[in-house]
Amino acid sequence: MRLKNISLNYGMRIFKALSEEPRVRIIHLLVNNKELCISDLEHILDFTQTKTSRHLAYLKNAGLVGSRRIDQWTFYYILEEAIEIILQVLKFIQKDPNLIKDQEIFHILYSNRELAINKIQNNPYRK
Repeated sequence: MRLKNISLNYGMRIFKALSEEPRVRIIHLLVNNKELCISDLEHILDFTQTKTSRHLAYLKNAGLVGSRRIDQWTFYYILEEAIEIILQVLKFIQKDPNLIKDQEIFHILYSNRELAINKIQNNPYRK
């Protein structure tokens, strides 16, 4: 569902949610990588679990982020109705060094995970 207009109240919630750097960094990672679990965000951003959870709860309460559970993991993603306005805001700050560094760390984390999975699947001693 795309938003054609937003209420002043919803607009204020969005801008308040994006008023702190950690939340903008989380939003940027979610936009670029579709969805991430809290432990991935902790590693990439070098935040504690408490800090990460607090900012995710704020984004969720603001109506920007949704979540889904798979076993013990909770994965977070940008809500479809918020994506357009978030993309417009991020367009102006996409070359920020912190945001670029966060994305580079994600790629390293992801490639290490792929290597580990490949190594496990190709292990000749695996039964």
